[in-house]
Amino acid sequence: MRRCCEGVGLPCLFKGVGMANPRPPRYLLVFDFDETIVDENSDDSVVRAAPRQALPEHLRQSLHQGSYNEYMQRVLLFLGDEGVRLGDFKAIYENIPLSPGMPELFQFLSKNHELFEIILISDANMFGIEAKLRAAGIHSLFRKIFSNPSSFDKRGYLTLGPYHSHKCLDCPSNMCKRKILTEYLAERAQEEVEFERVFYVGDGANDFCPSVTLTSADVAFPRKCYPMHRMIQEMEKKQPGAFQATVVPWESATEVARYLQELLKKKC
Repeated sequence: MRRCCEGVGLPCLFKGVGMANPRPPRYLLVFDFDETIVDENSDDSVVRAAPRQALPEHLRQSLHQGSYNEYMQRVLLFLGDEGVRLGDFKAIYENIPLSPGMPELFQFLSKNHELFEIILISDANMFGIEAKLRAAGIHSLFRKIFSNPSSFDKRGYLTLGPYHSHKCLDCPSNMCKRKILTEYLAERAQEEVEFERVFYVGDGANDFCPSVTLTSADVAFPRKCYPMHRMIQEMEKKQPGAFQATVVPWESATEVARYLQELLKKKC
């Protein structure tokens, strides 16, 4: 129900029927953050703000599967106890390098901003993401950012919470990206915004979960040889044809830009 013209672009539908300025095609472009937009896991990056740039062994050993959000809460508490404050965190996040080709991709998106609605879904934290996007000059391109809530308390400690609760058995307890994407598409449909295609750019296992909901009209851009890419390959091997979206692996985001550019050229 989210497609306004499945398989046919709006300009094609109305071409030659007296409509001088047809509505341009609208695409939804979804980004992950860690190891997708930026070339590091930002949760690991903040450890550089610690006095010895390392976590104590007992803290590192406290990480258990399915409880990463709680683990990061403990990491941030430790960093707060060590005197790490807003300015320290801000400097760390701002200096995380962008992934290869990302500046070129966002330059392309900036030039074609009327065609793409861009959102970000990340299991990092809102403060860090916004700090980096603003430093990179690309924050304004995103219509919405979905991430774990974070703020500085009265002590000056950076605190972190879970994004939501859900019933997905494949995702960490604090965030299911499939739930977020599905609800976003439903919300936009209620607002009478229908997307011709959805593009998903990610790298991790938690990006695989939403990507399986994509249709044959959509495109998944998994970072080559990262968990999302491997999981798609495994699914295709076990259940050929089960993964419906077109798969375009990337090493440099210029490959994503090139694909999108070619797509726009094909539009009539």
